[in-house]
Amino acid sequence: MRSIAIICCLLFMGKMTAQKIYGRLVDENQIPIEGAYIFNIQSESHAHTNELGTFRIKESQIGDTLRIGALGYSTILVPLQEKSYVDPLEIELEESALELGEVVVRPKTNALSVLSAIDLKVRPVGSSQEILQKVPGLVIGQHAGGGKAEQLFLRGFDIDHGTDIALAVDGMPVNMVSHAHGQGYSDLHFVIPETIDNIDFNKGPYTADKGNFATAGHVDFKTKEVLENNRVGFDYGEFGWNRGLGMFNLLKTKKDKAYVAGELLRFDGPFESSQNFSRVNLFGKYTKQLWNDAKLSMGVSYFTSKWDASGQIPERAVNSGRITRFGAIDDTEGGTTSRSSVTLKFQKPIGKQGFITSNAFFSRYDFDLFSNFTFFLVDRENGDQIVQRESRNLFGFNTVLNQNIEWGDIDLRLRAGVGLRTDMVQGNELSRTLNRGTVLQNIQLGDVRESNFNSFLEGRIEFGKYAIVPGIRLDHFRFGYLDNLRTDQEEGKVKKTRLSPKLNFLFDPTENLQLFLKTGIGFHSNDARVSVSQNGEDVLPAAYGVDLGSLFRINSKIFVNSALWYLHLDQEFVYVGDAGIVEPSGRSERYGLDMGLRYQISDRVFFDSDLTYTVARSKDEPRGINYIPLAPDFTASGGVTFYGRNKFSGGIRYRYLDDRPANEDNSIVAEGYFVVDANANYELSKGLTLGLSIQNLFNTDWNETQFATLSQLRNESQPTEEIHFTPGAPFTVRASLQYRF
Repeated sequence: MRSIAIICCLLFMGKMTAQKIYGRLVDENQIPIEGAYIFNIQSESHAHTNELGTFRIKESQIGDTLRIGALGYSTILVPLQEKSYVDPLEIELEESALELGEVVVRPKTNALSVLSAIDLKVRPVGSSQEILQKVPGLVIGQHAGGGKAEQLFLRGFDIDHGTDIALAVDGMPVNMVSHAHGQGYSDLHFVIPETIDNIDFNKGPYTADKGNFATAGHVDFKTKEVLENNRVGFDYGEFGWNRGLGMFNLLKTKKDKAYVAGELLRFDGPFESSQNFSRVNLFGKYTKQLWNDAKLSMGVSYFTSKWDASGQIPERAVNSGRITRFGAIDDTEGGTTSRSSVTLKFQKPIGKQGFITSNAFFSRYDFDLFSNFTFFLVDRENGDQIVQRESRNLFGFNTVLNQNIEWGDIDLRLRAGVGLRTDMVQGNELSRTLNRGTVLQNIQLGDVRESNFNSFLEGRIEFGKYAIVPGIRLDHFRFGYLDNLRTDQEEGKVKKTRLSPKLNFLFDPTENLQLFLKTGIGFHSNDARVSVSQNGEDVLPAAYGVDLGSLFRINSKIFVNSALWYLHLDQEFVYVGDAGIVEPSGRSERYGLDMGLRYQISDRVFFDSDLTYTVARSKDEPRGINYIPLAPDFTASGGVTFYGRNKFSGGIRYRYLDDRPANEDNSIVAEGYFVVDANANYELSKGLTLGLSIQNLFNTDWNETQFATLSQLRNESQPTEEIHFTPGAPFTVRASLQYRF
């Protein structure tokens, strides 16, 4: 009767008046599909789904047809009937082969994330090293035995282990503030790569809901709610590589989903002194559909790792024949680390035009790292080995409200949120040691208490093909440090607040093109020990950024992104090798060009490439001695992925890092490299796949990480400053066998 009444009313008016249609998209497992595109063929109005899979499309009437598509799903046509005005549409999409023709850049504020969505569909993540390599333009380097967090390079930054990029997994921050090894230290090895479902990233300080460390950019990883299938696998390779993987669904119903995953890894490495690397990862996730479309999920993880390492070695020791490229000066380096975490997430719709998302997290973290950067420069008898260690409890929450508001022809989308993060660190230590056993001298030893309360408000005002996205963020920090080496000193405390405005402009002339101008202010916090000692001066240095760029689907096969950008930092962080820490330095500026290409050569062959050119300079030093150590000026990565007709698949990947200055006057140069990897897979039978991968296909001699360091060997009378490096992997073959059921 209700449907008849609506129709009669419309007929009485003489014509079918355009209405708003509400709906929800899910996949075959009833998981919401975010970022899907809904297009009314008759009125040419459009909409997209939010993270709950819901959408609202205007200017639609009975008899119209909606075209609905999403990346990796079959496009469907939905005719609007009279019941479409009464009840929200419930639509299920089927997965299909990837077609770049399905890419629509228009819907999302952060359309850059479509790049990682394409890459994940084409090349699912298969190793911890690949997790961050999914971010276009991000280059990584591993050193110290594989257990230490990767060194990161992005937009002319040597980010070290995370000083200028904000990382999170399921809403839990990964960056460690006031870490024993360096500010923003980010170890992602606790994530099992095959559990990753979505990667959201953006470059620059332009997003209001991202705060500390989000200067060069941010990356948010989201894990799967349910597994496509159960999986067991085993990898075996050269240099003692062994990896076992198991992933199993426990529940897979419309309202309840749960799975567990586990990873065991052993690796000796190509070094003459074995790395003895081992890692254990366990992860479980449960998702419950509640009343009124509310949803609750919980993730639990446990990670532990230990390793020995040859660490960084001086060029002169290799050139003189004292050691080989894979030798060691101090082979007693190494470390252990562990992380246990619990995350909770609650989502609930609020009417038809809004929803609220809340998450809470707790993590227990332990870290011990033994290093020797200078060998016998400081202590001629015992050597210069140091230990950096800490035990940390990290906990907090975030709550975000999303609400759509209509003002005539103007759509306003509001996002507002509050959050709290607290780090309680015991035994934050830097000490000189001997053979990883004897503490010779405590250099720093204390307890850190650091809290960050934040709130933000962001709006998206849409009118026609234009959108303005203003935002404002407020961060309040409390730094506390108790120096345990001084019995006469009470805990030092400092408070600091920073306001970070953002303003972005978007223009979408077609569903294939987006032009954008992004501006914003971000920041990276300083170490609590520095903040307290400086009495709150320059502890939240600002970063000022602007991007001018475009995303363009040229045709159904080619997708291109580009951006000209500029970033000014009030304070640079510089790695200090002899102390093994990161210290604050002066002002800096960076500007450059980002380019990316995704090309579907055929329905089974994909090509991708990302290039970044950057100029990075210190603003407080004279010309010629104003280089920023290890800041790359040109990086490139990409490759070809193919899916054969006879159960074959595989690909070839490359990465390139140009020569870059290793010190301020460019008198010491860190050599660049070009490395190619390859892989191939063959489906032996249904569900059973044999794989082969080759690292460093052309057996290139390359240095994965490099630093200009002043050091002295035992038999030397004078110290020398030169490149110290960790050698990259030689030609390495690995085989894998996986069974899905």
